[in-house]
Amino acid sequence: MMSLNRYRLKHLVKENDKGAIRADKLLKRPDRLLGVILIGNNFVNILAASLTTVLCLNLFGDSGVVIGSIVLTLIILVFAEITPKTFAALNSEKVALPASLILKYLQKILRPLVLFVNFFSNYFMRLLGTKETSINEDLSPEELKSVLENSGDLIPKKYQDMLVSVLELDKVSVDEVMTQRSEVIGIDINQPIENILSNLQNNQKDFLPVFNESLDDLRGVIDLYGITSFLSNDNKSIESLIDSLDEAYFIPENTPLSTQLFNFQKNKKTVAVIIDEYGSVKGLVTIKDVLEEIVGELATDIDRETVEIMEQKDGSYLIDASVPLRELNKKLNWQLPINGAKTLNGLIIDQVETIPEDNIKIEIDNYAIETVLIRNNMIKIARVLQIEQKDEELGDD
Repeated sequence: MMSLNRYRLKHLVKENDKGAIRADKLLKRPDRLLGVILIGNNFVNILAASLTTVLCLNLFGDSGVVIGSIVLTLIILVFAEITPKTFAALNSEKVALPASLILKYLQKILRPLVLFVNFFSNYFMRLLGTKETSINEDLSPEELKSVLENSGDLIPKKYQDMLVSVLELDKVSVDEVMTQRSEVIGIDINQPIENILSNLQNNQKDFLPVFNESLDDLRGVIDLYGITSFLSNDNKSIESLIDSLDEAYFIPENTPLSTQLFNFQKNKKTVAVIIDEYGSVKGLVTIKDVLEEIVGELATDIDRETVEIMEQKDGSYLIDASVPLRELNKKLNWQLPINGAKTLNGLIIDQVETIPEDNIKIEIDNYAIETVLIRNNMIKIARVLQIEQKDEELGDD
């Protein structure tokens, strides 16, 4: 009974299996279940010991006590304890479900005695600080993760990873997966209308933010439907472009991905603008960014020309420094620190506490990092080598 898989049992209960329903009811009060089992078990063992003693005394005299004790101990251990209990533990469902019918009626017959014994047992349990007499079958997220990771072939690995990722959404905030402000492509309404039309016609994005000189003066967001509607309009002006915009959906930084996924669904939005405590735009996050944390990387943007991660012959990697650290850790199975900075660029700057003017080499934990390209006060490309795998210095080609 105690070896039953509780989650398998719950599944059988939902399917109205009578044996499972009986077993489930018995297991909800383990004190009473153990009471009836142990009363029966101890009664039979003591009765067997008494009868064996009487029988052996009559057959062998005083020495019969020792002989009876040895023989009965072997018989009980082999045929009443180890063998049947091991068999039942290995075949718990086959044994427990039919046995639950016997235990159900025994519990009713022995109810007064069970209650009497349990009264004293529960009293001593309370003295030891234990008040609950039912089993708590609830799982914490960490325990559920362990169940998933140890489910073996019952759940395919890709589904295990997806389910574990869902459980970890609370630990990841939107600013860890967002498109950084410096990487956002949008439309500035101060540009000539010809440039705006060219940008819209050649655009491969699902949406574009529209702003006045700066993202902090955001006028709205235009999606593919809005772009199509604007381009098909005979009156192509800044005013008609603004009329085609959707209102920007702002969210605070550090919003957990689980919360944001729910908010996307609730507000029927697919893109959000992330702002800091001062109201400045930090970046953009889409529902695609959230889903990629669950299912892995989806198709990349058509217009992305740079290679984010490129392996080199010496085992190092050339990396776009705007790539989030979480993405690097996930793709390369690294352990770069993610408590502070969110991107490789931010991690390097935090380490040296300044924006380097020339290329530098540093070590962070077990990673040797060398900047390769610095432009516009940002580290664009860096080379990273995991020192544990190779102890050669970066730059020695």
